[in-house]
Amino acid sequence: MKILVAEPMSPAAIALLQKQEGWDVVVSNPKEYEPHLADCEAMLVRSAVKVKADTLAKAPKLRVIGRAGVGVDNVELPAATAAGVLVMNTPGGNAVSVAEHTLALMLALARMVPEANASTRSGKWEKKKFLGNELRGKTLGVVGLGNIGQEVVRRARGFEMRIIACDPYVNPQTAADLSVDLLPIEDVLTQSDYISLHVALTPQTKAMINADSIARMRDGVRIINCARGELIDQDALCAALESKKVAGAGLDVFSPEPLPEGHPLLGAPNLIATPHIAGSTEEAQEIVGIRIVEQMVEYLRNGVAINAVNMPAVSPEQYKAIGPYITLAERLGKFAAFVAQGNPRGVRVTYRGRIAEMNTNLLRNSALAGALSRGLSTRANLVNAMQLASQRNLTVSEEHQKRGGTTDSIQVELITDKGTTAVTGGVVMDKPRLLSVDGIAVEIPLAGRLIYMRNLDVPGVIGHVGTVLGRNQVNIANFSLGRQDAPPDAGAALHAVALVEVDSDPGDAVLAELRSNPAVLLAVTVEPGD
Repeated sequence: MKILVAEPMSPAAIALLQKQEGWDVVVSNPKEYEPHLADCEAMLVRSAVKVKADTLAKAPKLRVIGRAGVGVDNVELPAATAAGVLVMNTPGGNAVSVAEHTLALMLALARMVPEANASTRSGKWEKKKFLGNELRGKTLGVVGLGNIGQEVVRRARGFEMRIIACDPYVNPQTAADLSVDLLPIEDVLTQSDYISLHVALTPQTKAMINADSIARMRDGVRIINCARGELIDQDALCAALESKKVAGAGLDVFSPEPLPEGHPLLGAPNLIATPHIAGSTEEAQEIVGIRIVEQMVEYLRNGVAINAVNMPAVSPEQYKAIGPYITLAERLGKFAAFVAQGNPRGVRVTYRGRIAEMNTNLLRNSALAGALSRGLSTRANLVNAMQLASQRNLTVSEEHQKRGGTTDSIQVELITDKGTTAVTGGVVMDKPRLLSVDGIAVEIPLAGRLIYMRNLDVPGVIGHVGTVLGRNQVNIANFSLGRQDAPPDAGAALHAVALVEVDSDPGDAVLAELRSNPAVLLAVTVEPGD
């Protein structure tokens, strides 16, 4: 397995990768990594390499992209998802470093450190000119109370600041534990002496600091941004700095990066600008490097996706519980796709027993991936299954029957324009097994190569199957039979199903011979998995 490190990583992270048995680790750089894309299965990046659709097209074997850092702006997520490539990042890995840089910018603004430094180094001694302000007693408004926002709060607390925050997604108990007043954004804007941004870039947060929001702020407010440059309307901020409505700004991020030479914002005397270095400490780079490698190892070795950004993520403990059922759901979906007739219209997944109480997002995606696998030229997997279903206008629904059934089971129904095919399975000794097809009880491992037959329940069918397969040198490894409890219509013959596990591909001619018996309604080969 080839692992491509496309940007500089900490030596400890590289060493951890190189310890993995059977992994070919290629350490490259942003200018020379592209020739290695053709056969790499995993790729590690930071922020310099831009992984766009054209990059993904050059990496047909790629399974996972690891971003050593918080944001994934340099990865085109829709394209990665469409290609079935998992993207993961390391939120919180550099939280302390970013929080410390935030406080550094606040202190530098309050005490005019850059100006005082420049003046003193030029030979001046202007003690009276640089009269600063204390942070003590000032109100800090934290916009976004995630990992970094919380670390900022903990550090600002030591400066005896009053701290308020806004975050529509945070649990109020989290704010209470931090002794932070959780307020609407409007109140944070109007009450704060310092405003520090720690939110992700979304359509709702883009240019959230603009001419209108600045107008509602206190005169002399100071703004800190170590999150995303696009959160601020830079023209509006430039005007506010010039008018002194905003007394100062400390920016580590811009849009674009770097700002073009001569940009008006860079000429503002009350601006402190740093080149996107808030998370760039030796400690942070080592932490995020090691974490992303650990996550990648866990995914490639065990299938556990930690901090996935384009796939439902579960903890290692949760994955251990549902892992066998992920395989079961995919194979049920694939089985249904092999035996169903007509064009797919939707997929319904029903969970029974204890698994109905679990997070079933991955089970749903797995069942979809299996159901879609036969009719697509692109690979369907846990990452892109929902996207592919949406593109094909398939309806997707789930049902959780926590008390239904005597055993944990999953039922996948593939709905087509010609009817519905329902297959149910369970896990026995960590192996997926088929339990019923369209309500007819059968039991056989969901593995290898199976012949699925639907027939009228009349004498001679089993003998016909044995004769045809024996005559064609197709060895039977396993055989399971089942029939309806009652006929579909009064006076009609019962329907039955037969599942024959065989050691070799019977081929179209043998299947045609099986179907030559008038009682045989359907005979197809199914390959649900290894």
